[in-house]
Amino acid sequence: MSELKPLVIGDLVAPKPVIQGGMGVGISLHNLAGAVAKAGGVGIISSAQIGFREPDFTTNFVEANVRAIRREMKLAREIAPQGVIGFNIMVATKHYDMWVKEAVKAGADIIISGAGLPVSLPEHVESAYAEMEQSGRPMPERRIKLAPIVSSAKSAMVICKMWDRKCHVAPDLVVVEGPLAGGHLGFSLDQLTGYGADTADVPATYDRDAYDEEVKAVIKVVREYEAKYNRHIPVVTAGGIYTHEDVMHQFELGAEGVQVGTRFVTTEECDASDAYKQAYIQAKKEDIVITKSPVGMPGRAIMNPFLRRIKDGDRPAIKSCFQCLEHCDIRTIPYCITMALVNAAEGDTEHALLFCGSNAYRAETIDTVENVMRDLVEGQAGEP
Repeated sequence: MSELKPLVIGDLVAPKPVIQGGMGVGISLHNLAGAVAKAGGVGIISSAQIGFREPDFTTNFVEANVRAIRREMKLAREIAPQGVIGFNIMVATKHYDMWVKEAVKAGADIIISGAGLPVSLPEHVESAYAEMEQSGRPMPERRIKLAPIVSSAKSAMVICKMWDRKCHVAPDLVVVEGPLAGGHLGFSLDQLTGYGADTADVPATYDRDAYDEEVKAVIKVVREYEAKYNRHIPVVTAGGIYTHEDVMHQFELGAEGVQVGTRFVTTEECDASDAYKQAYIQAKKEDIVITKSPVGMPGRAIMNPFLRRIKDGDRPAIKSCFQCLEHCDIRTIPYCITMALVNAAEGDTEHALLFCGSNAYRAETIDTVENVMRDLVEGQAGEP
């Protein structure tokens, strides 16, 4: 058994260096995030259309999402009062600035942000603090930590340079997400599938050794800004991490933690429907495919009747627009991603987009968060 050091992010300390990936819509909410934080990791709530269960979501989705951000944070904190809990907020979403501000005001410990380059994240956070001060709201005891998700040394350099120049800050943590992750991915379709094929598990252009070198290159970029700001900035890796051996490999590269999504989906505590969890358990390796979201962003999902119909040209009726993603045109999109992901969260897997990581097919049973954490960190899983 290899003992791993805690993940230290400024004045935040997670005893177990595992961040639970943010999974939307409705897959990682307060139950999962709270359980992971309670078990010693970093629990992450996905802000993506978080208010989908609110009664007025279809008519007043902005306010519904705002209420849900506050409620989910409060409920997660009740599960893990001393734990590290935050939000994953996608840059590609409309009202990105609003979701960031609400996460700050809700008392989150950290914001992890990807699906685009979060160049404006520090500005939105500062605006939130200014609004709190002006309104007389009590300020948090410690500042929220900011963590961009990057896929290359180039994107890491762009973020660090822009934050440094515009806001005179550096990230508190950097997440490097590789091509084997689930959901929306920070790679082109050709990079992920090899010359445009639409079904690929391990992408033809994926070279583990080459990507390992990319991780080291990101760490090198981050070290430059550590020196400039005279403080440590940990780097965490994500994408395809499933076993203790995978975790140890990332630490050998220089990472100080891992972000894991897929392993936590098939846990008792996950906020997803039982049908969603069973879709992972029933999936075969060849069912894991690369698809394109309605706005053209590549993503990894489980092939199911819904995706087959979409591939055949079927276009489900779109009754209303939830303004979830920038650059989404209701007149031209093949389907509404909000409704497809809400269907997944609620268990209607026949009409759902089932996002997953490359290893989803390896799930065999419903486990517990405590057990998954023990397996990842210690390599000693107990009975489910």
